[in-house]
Amino acid sequence: MYLKRAFRRVGEWAPNLTERVVPSRAQDGLQRFFGVPLRLAAAIVAAGLAGGALGAAYIRTLDVIDTWLGPDRWSVAAHGVMLVGVGLVVAVGIGLLGRPADVELLIDNIHIPEPQERGSESRLRSLLPISLLCIGAGGPLGPEAPVVTMTGTVAHRLGRLFQLQVPEVRIVTIAGMAAGFTVLFNAPLGAALFALEIPHRRGIQYYEAIIPAAIGAVIGFGISTAVIRSGLQPVWDFPAIAPLHWPDLLWSVVAGALGAAIAVTFTLVTTGLKHVFRRIPMVARPAVGGGVLAMLAFVTPNALTNGEHQLNTLTGKVLVATLLVAGAVKLVAASVGVATGWRGGFIIPLFFVGFCFSKACAGLLPGASEWAFIAATMVAANVGVTKTPLGSTLAVTGMAGIRLLPSTLIAALTSLILTSSLGLIDAQRERVDVYAANGHG
Repeated sequence: MYLKRAFRRVGEWAPNLTERVVPSRAQDGLQRFFGVPLRLAAAIVAAGLAGGALGAAYIRTLDVIDTWLGPDRWSVAAHGVMLVGVGLVVAVGIGLLGRPADVELLIDNIHIPEPQERGSESRLRSLLPISLLCIGAGGPLGPEAPVVTMTGTVAHRLGRLFQLQVPEVRIVTIAGMAAGFTVLFNAPLGAALFALEIPHRRGIQYYEAIIPAAIGAVIGFGISTAVIRSGLQPVWDFPAIAPLHWPDLLWSVVAGALGAAIAVTFTLVTTGLKHVFRRIPMVARPAVGGGVLAMLAFVTPNALTNGEHQLNTLTGKVLVATLLVAGAVKLVAASVGVATGWRGGFIIPLFFVGFCFSKACAGLLPGASEWAFIAATMVAANVGVTKTPLGSTLAVTGMAGIRLLPSTLIAALTSLILTSSLGLIDAQRERVDVYAANGHG
């Protein structure tokens, strides 16, 4: 109700905002300067501001819930019981509020010429509380999917309120998605490219949104940094890396193959578990999933949470067996979460799984830079599923505070090639229209 009321009020003044603020004589000059209609420029800025603010608010709320329900606050047994209870609450929430929105619905709204935005907005009402509960209680999935779905949906609605044409609404939506990604990645350029790549399985096809996505990401980065971070430090504490040598480029191909194997395994396990859990009534799946996650937590505490902060605890000297168990259990836990309706994203869990398996075998590779190999595998594991080689490369290097573009990019492209026929995000497809054909070329 509050969201609809806010949109209604914005809709009253948004279409004529530029006409009210900018004198008519200056509008033509500004439009020539920026190269896009002023109304579109205003919507892009609004999407970046809204995306940064909403994303930061989501993360802040998630931190509060984690202090109450996170696995570090409970014994393993008590938290296991709570996970089953959370699953029951999720099932009730879905029954009352409806099925939550997801990234696939958002991507569909980008592709479809006349998007049905009302459906995505009503499902956003269900997504926010359910995803916050699932992730805050220690679920194995990350906040990236809910945050980007939220910021992209709000940006899409803003584009409609500004009375933009369909291709322009698409641009604003991607800018909002970029703002959401940068809240999580702390890497504006990587976030912008990620938002541009995620709608497709092959490259950047909505090329007209490149600069708007970068603008949205930078604005969102500024807002979120002011709200949820005290500085601009990397998310992960990786050791300093020595300059790369030519063997590292060859080992990057191996890292790409390892990451591709992780991606294939995750896709197959997730698809298989979806078939298994379809035999269970939908209302019971989240609770059953909570029970399975509780059992996995007895194997290793790394089964729970998305792994973003756990990763820093494994950067020192760790037993190979510990790393292998952590990576394998996290992969299974994330697949269970996806298959049983626990809301969240699998990008950060895939980074974690790639980290664990690559660190476990990095010491066995003669002439390889350990951390270059690890970062490359993290990128490749995600690229094999999301098909985002450029965005993933810049996201990992930004989150780790490292400069490994050659190594990580080689691994990303290797994984992309090896998994080209494999897909988990069904909404990814070729663009529907050509921008220039709509009178904007």
